[in-house]
Amino acid sequence: MLYYAKGSADTAFSADELTEAFLEGLKAVEKAKGSPKKVLALPPDITRVHSRAGSLTRAAYDYYGAALSDIMPTLGTHTAMSQEEIAEMFPGVDPALFRVHKWRSDVLTLGEVPAAYIHELSEGKLSFSWPAQANKLLVEGGYDLILSLGQVVPHEVIGMANYNKNIFVGAGGSEGINKSHYLGAVYGMERIMGRAINPVRLVLNYAQEHFAKNLPIVYAHTVVARQSDGSLAVKGLFMGDDEECFLKAAELSLKVNFTMLEKPLAKVVVYLDPKEFRSTWLGNKSIYRTRMAIADGGELLVLAPGVKEFGEDREIDRLIRKYGYSGTDKVIALVESEPELAGNLSAAAHLIHGSSEGRFSITYAPGHLSRAEVEGVGFGYADLADSIKRYDPAKLHEGYNTLPDGEEIFFISNPAVGLWAHRDRFID
Repeated sequence: MLYYAKGSADTAFSADELTEAFLEGLKAVEKAKGSPKKVLALPPDITRVHSRAGSLTRAAYDYYGAALSDIMPTLGTHTAMSQEEIAEMFPGVDPALFRVHKWRSDVLTLGEVPAAYIHELSEGKLSFSWPAQANKLLVEGGYDLILSLGQVVPHEVIGMANYNKNIFVGAGGSEGINKSHYLGAVYGMERIMGRAINPVRLVLNYAQEHFAKNLPIVYAHTVVARQSDGSLAVKGLFMGDDEECFLKAAELSLKVNFTMLEKPLAKVVVYLDPKEFRSTWLGNKSIYRTRMAIADGGELLVLAPGVKEFGEDREIDRLIRKYGYSGTDKVIALVESEPELAGNLSAAAHLIHGSSEGRFSITYAPGHLSRAEVEGVGFGYADLADSIKRYDPAKLHEGYNTLPDGEEIFFISNPAVGLWAHRDRFID
């Protein structure tokens, strides 16, 4: 059922308007389901701060009072939020309400998506079953409302972020996360990004329909896009308890978050905000979201002042350092021959995603990694101070820029808020 739906390319919610719209949606939920006595909020972590989920969580906190008993950021495999990050993203919310999602231990398997279905969706490449896993709080917490909050935006693993991904991946378990990521990587991220319906989403939809129908989940999806003045604005809010709210949000997101270019780009420069991007696990969105826009033989330069590691998880960091960003064929072969990689398929998927498949060069200018570390995983290295002196994010504007010496670049200040492609690589 759809409880609230408003948005367009021309819409821009103010902070107060977004709160009012969200509360209108919550009142519609109450009218249909009754007043909840115990509520769980599932916002993203600070790596999705632009989603405005922090504001929505605060509004839910004020609206429900003591009935909002728990808040669990849907970390997936990310590092748990610090108290400082919680205070920054959720100002005014009682920090004692926050729970840490432990994706390796605090999960239950609700059911198994059959191997035959995975085999069909992967076009015969994979034959494992898929466990529908979620944090045990969702099942055993005794909630009569679970609020799943977040942003719908093009995504490298599942085409368009959010909806039941927030449940089965954000609040999911290691095996489910690993296998879903690998399915998307093997199927091909360029066939998935920007598509609301794709093999990974269909697996999650199967899990929701067969194993999670009794969970009292209501989704609140924002759509956020960059304005002509460079600022970010909320373009839509969609709330519901089924796929309809997600599809409406995805339709708007494709209009406002997707930039179709008439020609491929010879050089792209991406800036990674150090508050948001501290690892290549996250920072490689600079690769994912631009890869369909970059010309064969082109260049991607990533200005990454906050990047200090490869994987936010220690074991994944080790695997990235050991095997590097190797490309699809090599990683598939490694999964067959190396048990430690076969046992961590999300890391394997990440190694595929972070490769240009030899089509264009990728150079990182990191704040806290050495040349040897960066080159050791297969990227080129550039000095950060020299790179920012030449490509100063404070002086560049979004899109095409011509430097004083005539060099032409395409600048992106935050790869997480969009998807860029040229027509030859996004044919449908």
